[in-house]
Amino acid sequence: MADLAPASLPAPPYYAVVFTSVRTAGDNGYGGRTEQMLKPAADQPGFLGVDSARGEDGLGITVSYWRDEESIAAWRAHAQHALTRAHGREHWYASFAVHVAKVERA
Repeated sequence: MADLAPASLPAPPYYAVVFTSVRTAGDNGYGGRTEQMLKPAADQPGFLGVDSARGEDGLGITVSYWRDEESIAAWRAHAQHALTRAHGREHWYASFAVHVAKVERA
């Protein structure tokens, strides 16, 4: 389990990708895949950190932080991430939303 503390981030500006989701019933490989995706994300140029929480009701929020929009686009195009997103839509999420924001103050 990761350290229980908010992501340590540089001074703004940077970008936040906010992924809010409602899980389907059962793990269905979700926990393992989540852990597997942290390494390639962290290795991606422009990755700054991540914060994530999920309630007992299945509602979760994950915020990943990125240096710039190009870094976000590169992560979105990452082959393993694309496969995981597709699998998630089919097996893990009853619903979800993604929002991208520029952080100007922290």
